[in-house]
Amino acid sequence: MEDEVDRLVAAWRRERPDLDVEPLEVLSRVSRLARHLDRARRLAFSEHALEPWEFDVLTALRRAGTPYQLSPGQLLTQTLVTSGTMTNRIDRLAKKGLVERLPDPSDRRGVLVRLTDEGRDRADRSLAGLLDQERAILAELSRAQRGELAALLRGLTAPFDNIPG
Repeated sequence: MEDEVDRLVAAWRRERPDLDVEPLEVLSRVSRLARHLDRARRLAFSEHALEPWEFDVLTALRRAGTPYQLSPGQLLTQTLVTSGTMTNRIDRLAKKGLVERLPDPSDRRGVLVRLTDEGRDRADRSLAGLLDQERAILAELSRAQRGELAALLRGLTAPFDNIPG
């Protein structure tokens, strides 16, 4: 079955036979898939009145386990945003009643961010919706193919995820 990337690669091979365009066969597909995934994520989250960044913060707290709280610094590490951005996000989520700030008992100047019951419920419902969307995207692949693809992608992403700093 031919796709848009096959047509793009064929055109470049015709127009620039001097270039090795093989990387496009993989990475253009990854890029196109990322756009489809972004649309699926936005749809799943909008059904639960969440923005993607809200989902990221809420689910980072949810994954932390009971009592579903992290320091702002821990949230920064998991969501890869600046401290100013995280402060703004926490403020906005607190206004919506999805998180609350608590004093950090181990640091008088510190705070902890904790999911409210509503925040936990919204995270759980939106995750279930996201997984439905993602299962549909992967439906054409067998379990073995999904495992193989996951392993191959891990090989590409692990070096980026393990860069210090």
